[in-house]
Order: sequence, then C-alpha cells, then structure tokens
Amino acid sequence: MALKQEPGREQWASRVGFILAAMGSAVGLGNVWRFSYVAGENGGAAFLIVYIAMIILIGLPVVMAEFTIGRKAQSDAVGSFEKLSTGVGKLGPGQPWKIAGLMGVAAAFMILSFYAVIAGWILYYFVNYLTGNFWTAPEEGYEAFFGGFISNNSFPLLWQAIFMVLTVAIVYVGVKKGIERANKILMPLLGILLIVLSIYGLTLGGASQGLAFLFSPDWSALADPNIYLAALGQAFFSLSLGMGALITYGSYLSDKEKLPGAAASVATLDTLFAIIAGIMIFPAVFAFGIDPASGPGLVFVVMPDVFDSFTGGGIFGLLFFFLLAAAALTSAVSLLEVAVAYFMRKFEWSRRKAAVIIGGIIFLLGIPSSLSNGVWADFKIIGDRGFLDSVDFIASNIFLPLGGLIIALFMGWGIKKADALRDSDFGHTGLGLTWLFLLRYLAPIAIVLVFLSSIGLFG
Repeated sequence: MALKQEPGREQWASRVGFILAAMGSAVGLGNVWRFSYVAGENGGAAFLIVYIAMIILIGLPVVMAEFTIGRKAQSDAVGSFEKLSTGVGKLGPGQPWKIAGLMGVAAAFMILSFYAVIAGWILYYFVNYLTGNFWTAPEEGYEAFFGGFISNNSFPLLWQAIFMVLTVAIVYVGVKKGIERANKILMPLLGILLIVLSIYGLTLGGASQGLAFLFSPDWSALADPNIYLAALGQAFFSLSLGMGALITYGSYLSDKEKLPGAAASVATLDTLFAIIAGIMIFPAVFAFGIDPASGPGLVFVVMPDVFDSFTGGGIFGLLFFFLLAAAALTSAVSLLEVAVAYFMRKFEWSRRKAAVIIGGIIFLLGIPSSLSNGVWADFKIIGDRGFLDSVDFIASNIFLPLGGLIIALFMGWGIKKADALRDSDFGHTGLGLTWLFLLRYLAPIAIVLVFLSSIGLFG
C-alpha cells in the first residue's frame, strides 16, 4: 500500500497511458541508434542472445524495483528514498539511500543536456527530408555535410533549442494532458513506423544476410567476456535504469494497478523495439555492403547514403528520422520530468515554473556539448574525450550504474522482505522470491562488473 500522497500530486489517467509513458521513457535513441551499432560491433546474434538474458535477469528485476519504490512512496526520485528509508527501511532512518535519487536527478540534467544536442541533429535531418533537401545527396556527401553541420558554432544550438522547447512544452502541460497524451500518440505511431520500415528492409537484397547476422549466432563469440558487459550496459541504457525516471513515473500510479504485468510489458516491448530496429537496419547494411560495426555514424552518415541509393528513399528517410525524433522526444520528456518533479517538491514550485526554469538550465548546460564539435573541439576533459563525450561518460558509466546498484540493494536488503513482496504485488510466491534473489545477488554483481569495466578497472 502506498504511503500518504503528496498534496496535489498527479496520477495517470489509465494503465495503458502509464505503460506507454514508461515505454516512451525506455524506447529512445538507445533502441534504434545505439542498439544497432553495439550489436554490430559485438557479433549480432550472439550479442542479441546475451542481451535478452540480461534484460530478463537484471533489467526486468530493476524495473520492478523502481516501479515499486515510486508507487509505494508517491514521491519524486529523491523524496521516495527519503520516505522509505525513514518509514519502512529495516536499516533504520538516516541511511544514505537517497543518494541514488540525487544521482538520478543529476544524471537527468547531464544526459538531457547532451541528448538534446544529438536530438537536435536528428530534428534537423528530419526537416531536411521534410523539405526535400535530402531527397538527393548533398554535393559534398553526407559525411562532409554532417561534419560541417555539427562543427558550426551556432546552427546546431538552434535545433537543440527547438528540441528543448518541445520537451518543456509537454512536461509543462502536466502528467495526464502532457506526458500521457503525447505518449499515447507517439508510441503507437513509432511502432507502426518501425514495422513499416522493417518490412521494407526485408525486401532488400541483403535481407537474408541481415537476418542471419541478427538471428544466427556464432556461438564462439560467447567466449568473449566483453559481449556480456556490452549486453548488460545496453540493457541498462535502453531501459533507462538508475536515472529515477521509472521511480518518478511509478509514483503517479495508484494501488489498483498491478506492477509485475506493467514491468513485464515495458521490458518486453522495449526489447521488441530494439529487435525490430535491427531488422530494419541490418538488411540495408548488408544490401549496400556496409560494415555493421560502423559505429554511431550509422545513423547520420550511413543510413542517409542508403536511402539515397534507391528510388523513393527520401520517403523512407523522412519516416526514419521522424521515428528517431519522436523516440528521442519521449525519452527526453521522462528525463526532464525526473528533475521537474524533484524541484516541484523541494522548492514548492508550480509545474509550469519548474518546467521552464529547469528546461532553460539544461539547455544552457548543453551548449558546451554542442560546441565540443566546433570551437571547443580541442578541449578535452576525461582522457581524449571532448565535453559531450565526457558528460556522457560520467552520467552513463558512473551515475547510472551506481544508481541502479543502490536501487537493487535498497529493494533487496534495505526493505523488509515481507514489505518488498507485498508492495511489488508479487506476494510470497516463487516468482517474488526469485525477484528478490536476483536483486540481492545477481544484479549487484553484474552491475559492479559493468561499472568497473566502464571506468577501465576491469576487462
């Protein structure tokens, strides 16, 4: 049973709206852009098998933990830990569990600051397809065009600002009329577009090779320990774990909704999105003789070249970049909501005030990330990483894994066993006990290994 709800706290209008919003948080650039090149760099089908295993054994249990914490506390990412560690935590009051929430809020600021930069690039590409500019390749080629665009000191900032205005506008309106309504429109549309594009991908000459790459594993690849680390890292990134988004969204749920089914739906649909994205991209990659391990440039350089090479490709480029822009927007909304919900409670701000102020601050924080491809290109922070890559590294490889680790330990050890099983809706069942076992032992060990590997201390 949830604790006392904060005055004026909003709730989802429907279970479907909640699931679609949680999917919107999870389904983003990680499913289309990141999954494709990470799978390409790690052997395709063998990676997919390990990835699905990581989703089931690690990702889904942590999703359940975040939903349970949020619904029980009926508060933001930080407030949830403050309430539960004081009220029901068996380790007693004053435990520093809320550091997970604080890291989630900090990660939301950092991730959205550079995420909006990349989403602005995507929005710019979409508009170029919409206006017909990309229906034929730029004279200098897509690689030179992309390099020239992102190295411009002012133009990318305009598109970053436009994307942030869209994000703020949705959060500004509220949970039901803004976040839920936007996801009810965008998520089904995303699903339809992805299926249409993947069906077209199957008509290309490289369909059989692409499907073999994605679904016929080279079992010897499983001997490489890096594939397990890459798969868990991708599962963590794709499901938006450790950043407080699922805690925040879970806090808008009522006691009437059953969490296990909702968590399973989100994890399953998020994984299907990634797999279908692979079906969409890899046939095209093999049809045109492209290296599947082309890296992040797969989206901005390789795919436009692919679309340019066949009749009617401009239409598919338009749909592809609309798909990416919409996916980026739903994820950005969840990131902004994490910070907005915290500042609304902490400083008693109205939603509108918090959305505008926090959105403005995040835009300003993103300016150095944009300039890191232009005038600040030679400015390095962590090793040879520029500003954008350094912020990404700190948030994605330090804050998120540590936040996820604390969430798993809090639900597995910091909450009484009976309370955890009851509040999760599992009850004292075999499934519930398995969930707690995974949170107590397997998830922490796996997250620590990924964390040590990501910072270069392991592997």
